[in-house]
Amino acid sequence: MIETVTERVRAAQQAVGRVSAVPLLVRAGIFATVLAGLALAFPAEVLSGRPLLFLAVAALLPAVGPRRPWPTFAALVMVGGWLLATDGYGRPVQLWRLLAVAALLYLSHSLCALAALLPYDGVVDPDLISRWLLRAGAVLLGTAVLAVLLLRVAGLGGETGHQWVTVLGLLVAVGLVGLLGWLLRRK
Repeated sequence: MIETVTERVRAAQQAVGRVSAVPLLVRAGIFATVLAGLALAFPAEVLSGRPLLFLAVAALLPAVGPRRPWPTFAALVMVGGWLLATDGYGRPVQLWRLLAVAALLYLSHSLCALAALLPYDGVVDPDLISRWLLRAGAVLLGTAVLAVLLLRVAGLGGETGHQWVTVLGLLVAVGLVGLLGWLLRRK
């Protein structure tokens, strides 16, 4: 029993000693983007005391386990915070905040995908990370420009928001995930 615990402690010490800087920075980026997204999504009245500690833990979980369900959990907490702020606290839907939360959701998801591929002790060329982030930035910029253009063409801009569209979008996303899971199990 003692020998097993000693072996595990030695293995953990060796693993911590082999951690390289780039995968650690990617995981720090995950924590920062998720925490920033949670801070933007939740109302200011909630961001103090214990809820702030809960949000910090929710941001840390995907950074520690990007291959686990924690990135999805953090994204759902962020969307729940957005719904709480708009429905529960009556915060108006502002385009800049909506685009920022959506961008941070996408960026955290993209960084989690990258971190899931990188081993802790991997030697990674910094160009890989910069190309990954440039690609994610291009997607974000294109999406934001297209969203603003479509909102202006449809005449839906301004201070009014449609809560049912948010809920419908969430239901469509959950339905697509279910469909993809079913299709993968079918193979």
